[in-house]
Parts: sequence; structure tokens; C-alpha cells
Amino acid sequence: MLILAFESSAKAASVALCRDASLISQYTQCSGLTHSRTLLPMAEDLLKNAEMSLSDIDLFAVAHGPGSFTGIRIGVATIKGLGFASDISCAGVSTLAAMAHIADGLPFDGVICAAMDARCRQVYTACFEKSGNTLTRLTEDEAISVEELAARVKTCQKPVFLVGDGAALCYESFGKDDPAVTLAPEPLRYQNAVGVAAEAAIMAKKGQ
Repeated sequence: MLILAFESSAKAASVALCRDASLISQYTQCSGLTHSRTLLPMAEDLLKNAEMSLSDIDLFAVAHGPGSFTGIRIGVATIKGLGFASDISCAGVSTLAAMAHIADGLPFDGVICAAMDARCRQVYTACFEKSGNTLTRLTEDEAISVEELAARVKTCQKPVFLVGDGAALCYESFGKDDPAVTLAPEPLRYQNAVGVAAEAAIMAKKGQ
């Protein structure tokens, strides 16, 4: 299944072309331009360089939140427009579930804690257990304080891997003195469209 995925829930915009969960091409931009000016040109370049067209795509996917309301609205509107014009199915996926796929392929088993900065020392968060190549959701997407998340992490009996644009805030608040908590390295920390495609591929196989 060929998936064209979009991530516009935060400051950076990202587009990825994947065959199932295997990356073909990715384009990320954080230039300060609005996502309405960047997403479609990025997608056009990806398809052109891969020598493909929209008619080759089997599924459009987008992160549908939590995150920036304006960014999410732009991303969702983009794939709905593409879907209506081409009669190709669309999938909306949780931004936090997509972020958990940052750990795909890493030699890490434990709890993936996805955290997006929601301001005022709050985070949008969800936790997932990674065992081998399998991710299992442990908590639903929610907005809680950093202190509440710290209390939750303390109850984990397994190593914790922090990802997302709120991960550094959480690490400084409660993780840096806990050897069981690891902050994802910066190149792997933030939202990206590859994770959106990976989660959409799982949903498609389940008929969702």
C-alpha cells in the first residue's frame, strides 16, 4: 500500500511517501511559512522525484490532533481535498500515536511516552508499550500537567523513552535524575509524517 502522509500539528511541516511502513521519501520544513503554503508543494516535489503521481497513491493520511488547531485544520483540509478530487481513501491518525513510531527499529523495549507542549506546564500525552516491533497503547490521548505525568511515569516498571516537542520539558522536570527515563535524541524527537504513515498502515490493515 502506497501512503502519502502529512504532519502539520506543530511548528514544522512534514510530508512522507511510504510503502506500508517503509519510507520512500520524506520532506520536512520549518521555515516559518504557514503550512497552507508548504504542504502541497512538498507533496508535489516528493511525487515528482519518486516518478509517481496522485493516481498511484492508495491512501492519504494526516495527523488529526492533538496539536495546533490551525495546523491540524490545514492538514485535514489538504487531504480531504486530495481525497475528494482523486476518490482515494483518507485516514486521520492520533498525533501522539504517530509520534510513538519514532522508536520503530530502535533497540528499545519499554514505555514510549509521547508529550506535546500544551503551554502552562501542561502536555498532550499518551503512553505506549514497545515490545520488539509491536506498539500497544497504554493510555488515551489527554491533556495533563507535567506533575501528573511525572507521577504516572514513576509507577512504570519498565524503562521510559520520552518523545515529542514537550519531551525536553518533561525530562528537565522529572526525568534527568531518573536513570529509567531517556530523552529521545533531537533528530528523532519531533513529530514527522513517517510516523503518521506507519500508524495509518496499521489502521488500514485493521479496516479502520
